[in-house]
Amino acid sequence: MSAPDTSDVRPHLNRLAEEGIDVVRVTYPDLIGIDRARDVLLHSLPAAQEHGLAFCRAVYHTSPQGDVVPVAGGLDAGLPDICVRPDLSTLAPLPWEPGVAWCLGEATDPVTGEPAAESPRDLLRTVLARAAEAGVRPVIGPELEYFLLEPAPDRPTGWRRAPETAGAVYTAGLRADPHNHLLHTLRRLHDLGIGVITGNHEFDGGQHEINLTHSDALDAADRAFRFKAAVKELARQEGKLATFMAKPFNDAGGSGFHLHLSFEDAEGRNAFDDPAGTHGLSPTARHALAGVLAHAPALAALANPTVNSYKRFGPDTLAPWLIDWGLDKRSAMVRVPPERGSGARIELRLGDASANPYLLIAGAIAAALLGVQDGKEPPAPIEGYGYDTTKAAVLPMDLPTALDALEADTALTEALGKDFTTAFLTYKRNEVERFHRHVTDWEFTEYAYHL
Repeated sequence: MSAPDTSDVRPHLNRLAEEGIDVVRVTYPDLIGIDRARDVLLHSLPAAQEHGLAFCRAVYHTSPQGDVVPVAGGLDAGLPDICVRPDLSTLAPLPWEPGVAWCLGEATDPVTGEPAAESPRDLLRTVLARAAEAGVRPVIGPELEYFLLEPAPDRPTGWRRAPETAGAVYTAGLRADPHNHLLHTLRRLHDLGIGVITGNHEFDGGQHEINLTHSDALDAADRAFRFKAAVKELARQEGKLATFMAKPFNDAGGSGFHLHLSFEDAEGRNAFDDPAGTHGLSPTARHALAGVLAHAPALAALANPTVNSYKRFGPDTLAPWLIDWGLDKRSAMVRVPPERGSGARIELRLGDASANPYLLIAGAIAAALLGVQDGKEPPAPIEGYGYDTTKAAVLPMDLPTALDALEADTALTEALGKDFTTAFLTYKRNEVERFHRHVTDWEFTEYAYHL
């Protein structure tokens, strides 16, 4: 496990002061990928680096509504602290907040110095250590979609898509984005330096997709985490709301979080490429693909982590709901793009935008490594459009089923760690319980007048 940058903070202080920075925002991801943070005045940065910033550990497993979920190490332990130190190697000025720099934080137990079991960043490090032992370096390219919303007091939710224009998939410009949100966001994210490369309007009104360049897995997860936090912040500056919720509207599709995954060998060569191999793929690539397919039901719990996630699935949604793969088939759960050579890779299309980048990436890599370890071959690729239930198994179609699949997949849970898996399952099953107790608008509309 790599340690945070604990070098002398003084050179950073001098550089930041010269750049007009007087505040450092220290951020870390909680269990579901929400950014938790504290602003540190520049003169206090040395103390924060030496002693750390105290956060209540239960913040890792606090619900979006602010309820503390009874995960071990939180309420049962008396709500103890974790210690978060700035990782100065990740410092970056915030282009939209003059005088503020942003960095990630490293969270540890203040007594043992060990990472908390719930730490998503450290979970990914654990999986990457397994990859290193196997002699490979995972490379990830993230693609995320989101909806931009504007206030709508006449709507039950208080929000509507901004705008509600239909039929503008794969477009750019004012026709589908009358306030130039996408251009503004792309430029700000570029200035932030998180590897943004392209952006376009997506299928539904107010929906956008922004792609990030590929890099080693931890860096890619860091950038995806910062990307989501930054997009939400920039939307708020516009008086709008950016949501990575899987499916926020009944009359619209969902938002995906696709991962392009490959391995490099010890010499830095793409370990998935083999011109003489079946479909131009190496045995490593085919075994990794087989591993992702074999562990897909459990992986769904990390890739589709909310009650809402499973409302994105279904025929003709271009969201995968069968456990299958195809050569350049967007209807498949795993697509193999046509590039070979250094571009050989698989695209996991299972994830939705609400997924925690660290957990999704860690789970995908762990499943791929298990496939390489087992040496199994994938089934035949799908032909045509797919979505044929006679040829492929159905993924879990609700969160409880996915959580049960994760718990039952002992090989994957061992790779992820028992403590993490227990914490995640406890948190998510509490979410399911709270949902089942909640009276929804649908129930009132369906029953109240007639019954």
